[in-house]
Amino acid sequence: VCWGMSDVHRPAARRLLITAGPTHEPIDEVRYLGNRSSGRLGVAIAEHAAAGGTSGHWDVVRLLGPTSLVPSDPRVKVRRFRTTADLQSLLAQEVERCDVLIMAAAVADYTPAPVAQGTGGKIKRGREPMPLTLLPTPDLLAGVSAGKRADQVFVGFALEPRERMLASAREKLARKKVDMIVANPLETMDADTIAAVLVTPAGERRLGGDVPIAKSAFAPLLLAEIGAMLSARR
Repeated sequence: VCWGMSDVHRPAARRLLITAGPTHEPIDEVRYLGNRSSGRLGVAIAEHAAAGGTSGHWDVVRLLGPTSLVPSDPRVKVRRFRTTADLQSLLAQEVERCDVLIMAAAVADYTPAPVAQGTGGKIKRGREPMPLTLLPTPDLLAGVSAGKRADQVFVGFALEPRERMLASAREKLARKKVDMIVANPLETMDADTIAAVLVTPAGERRLGGDVPIAKSAFAPLLLAEIGAMLSARR
């Protein structure tokens, strides 16, 4: 093998695992409970990381939910999920190999109980109300954080009304035992822009100023923060 000088001195790629998009929790084989997450932010972060630039060189695996977004960068390995259970399985397979986990997917908090999902394909429409029993889904980020290594950086998100956004982010940071929480208000869901506050054990600060910025512009800012924290641990 012949190595050029650029290859000899190029640092090893950091390994980024990022989740993006919504989950769909089945009611029957046709209907589901979902949310309005577009997956735009997770896709923007993944593709900026794969492209390198100011954030450095990353190998990227993106776990992508049921969204209309079409992966465009061939350097990003994409694995698809639909339900919270699907994503839980993929995380179990991938998380040990990553240096950084960014949990940007909008994971459902509840899933219909199996008895409500029916066994015959599609539940027939009737004249009476159809009750749904909703069961809490597992906290996927807290689950994988329980086995987090000291040299890994895990990032979560808090999407909340503005009046409780920061309080929720602080609570999630402690309860999930992660390194960063990106707190952003509800109106950024399914939008092209984001107005986020980065919450870490060291404090809080707004990334990108006081006005919303494009999610594509936010991606390198977040990756720079993550990269600095990762480097400080090595």
